[in-house]
Amino acid sequence: MSMVDSLDKEQGGEQSDILGSLAMPSDYFALLKPRVMSLVVFTALVGLMLAPGTIHPLIAVLAIVSIAIGAGASGALNMWYDADIDAIMTRTAKRPIPAGIISPSAALTFGLVLTFMSVMMLGVIVNWLSAALLAFTIFFYAIVYSHWLKRSTPQNIVIGGAAGAFPPMIGWVAVTNSISIESVVLFAIIFIWTPPHFWALALFKSDDYKKAGIPMMPIVAGNRSTQNQILAYSLVLAPVGVLPWLMGFAALPYAIVSITLGAVFLFFAFRVWQMPSDDKLMVPAKKLFGFSILYLFVLFATLLAEAIWEKLV
Repeated sequence: MSMVDSLDKEQGGEQSDILGSLAMPSDYFALLKPRVMSLVVFTALVGLMLAPGTIHPLIAVLAIVSIAIGAGASGALNMWYDADIDAIMTRTAKRPIPAGIISPSAALTFGLVLTFMSVMMLGVIVNWLSAALLAFTIFFYAIVYSHWLKRSTPQNIVIGGAAGAFPPMIGWVAVTNSISIESVVLFAIIFIWTPPHFWALALFKSDDYKKAGIPMMPIVAGNRSTQNQILAYSLVLAPVGVLPWLMGFAALPYAIVSITLGAVFLFFAFRVWQMPSDDKLMVPAKKLFGFSILYLFVLFATLLAEAIWEKLV
C-alpha cells in the first residue's frame, strides 16, 4: 500500500469518526424512516389483535417492539443503499447520509445490528415462524426491492409492495404460529393498495425520479398508462378491502366503512384517469395520494377498534 493510499484511508476513517461524532440520536432515528415504521407497527398491531387465540400482554408488546425494530432496520439499510439517489431527489436530500451527518458505513452497521436484534428477539420470545417472516420482509425490502427492483423495472412498486404488506401477517403469526387465509387477506389489501398509492405520488414527483434514474411507471410507460393502471388496481382494491367482512372476521361497521372508503377511492382514481396527461393531472393525483393514506389508516383502524371491542365484551 502506498503512502498516498494510507493517507486516503486514514482521512476516510477520520471523516467517518467526525460524521459519527456529529450525529445525534435523532439522526439515527431518522434512519429508521419513522413514518413508514409507524404504519408497519400499526398494521402489525391490527394483525396481532385480530388473530384468534390469546397472547400474554407482555409478549404482545415485545412482538410489536421487535417488528418496529425490524422495520427500522429495513429503513436504515434502504437509506444506506439509496444514499446516492437520495442526494439527487429534493424530497430525500436532507436525509442523514446525503446530508453528511451519518456515514454510509455507520448506517450499514446500524441496520445490520437492528436486523439481528429484531429477528432474534421475535424468535426467542414469540415464535420462529413470525421471526422468519420478519427476516424475509427485511431481506425483501433491503435486497430484492432496494438493490434490484427499484432501479431496474417500472414494476418495482408492484412487486416491492410485498415488503410493506407482510407486517399484519407477522402480527397474526405472532399469536397463532400459523399463516391463515385471513392473514393473507390483510396482506392482499396493502399489497394491492401500494401501486395506486405510489403511482399517484410518482405522477407529481416524476421529475425527481427521472433525475435519480428510477424507472417509475410515469417515466417508463407515460402518464396515460400510469393513469390506466391506477384505475385498474383501484377497481380491484375496492372489493378486496371488503373481504374481511365478507369472510366473517370483521363486523358490520367495517363493512360500511370499507364500502364507503372503497367508493371514494374509486372516485379519486377515476378523476385521475379522466384527466388529460398533462399538468392538469397533478391536482387529482395529489388528492388521490392524500386520500390513499387516509383510506388505509381508517380501514385498519376500524379493524383494530372492532377487535378491541370484541375482546372487551
